[in-house]
Amino acid sequence: MSDNGTGMPEHVKAKIFQPFFTTKPTGQGTGLGLSMSYDIITNGHGGVLEVETVEGEKTEFRISIPIA
Repeated sequence: MSDNGTGMPEHVKAKIFQPFFTTKPTGQGTGLGLSMSYDIITNGHGGVLEVETVEGEKTEFRISIPIA
């Protein structure tokens, strides 16, 4: 899945899956969504959640979950 947004700088990409990290203003986000998704996909299903971004162009998330 990819978007047509503005991408993200490398310092944000490095923290994107950390609990409580958010780019939203104080009080407008918990920073748990991507962290929880990462844990469910990787620990719960043995999968992989990857992010690729081009600052100023797009961000793409790839989810891979093994069949068996």
